[in-house]
Amino acid sequence: MVIGTEELLKLVRENKLVENLSERELTNPEGAGLEVRVGEIYALSDSTAFLGVIERQTPEIKLIAKYGVQKDYVLEPNEYVLIKTIEKVNLPKEIQGLTMPRSTLQRCGIILISTQMDPGYSGELTFGMKNLGGNKFRLELGARVAKLLFVKVDGSANLYRGQWKGGRVSTDGREKQV
Repeated sequence: MVIGTEELLKLVRENKLVENLSERELTNPEGAGLEVRVGEIYALSDSTAFLGVIERQTPEIKLIAKYGVQKDYVLEPNEYVLIKTIEKVNLPKEIQGLTMPRSTLQRCGIILISTQMDPGYSGELTFGMKNLGGNKFRLELGARVAKLLFVKVDGSANLYRGQWKGGRVSTDGREKQV
């Protein structure tokens, strides 16, 4: 069952479930989740990428826009970028997080690619974003792009032990998976 707003805000205040939330989210969130904003945008290079059984390597990345530095970024048709949130999550062992894109994105031809947040994960979130439409899409840094939903784990769960903890965006070379 999805954790409701009243309990979410209590977890934010008392346990820092989500840090750096906007004033809007802290005082009057919509629905039963919390919305997160674009903090950084990264371009991927044409370098090698690899996902193996033991090793992996992501493409090299370059920071191309940052909240507080640039006002916005124009995503060209067919362009793919990584976006990192302003907000940071801190999931305890009894809570799993889910991410849903805001519907305005799909109405503009934009796909937001996200994943779950495992218990024990702590850090900013990184999403993929691609302009599938034929129009340019202007994205303001600090705009809300996704809603986080949180559910309680029934029983036990193993804590996240992956190398993306802390909000890391790239492998920065080939590395062994954990």
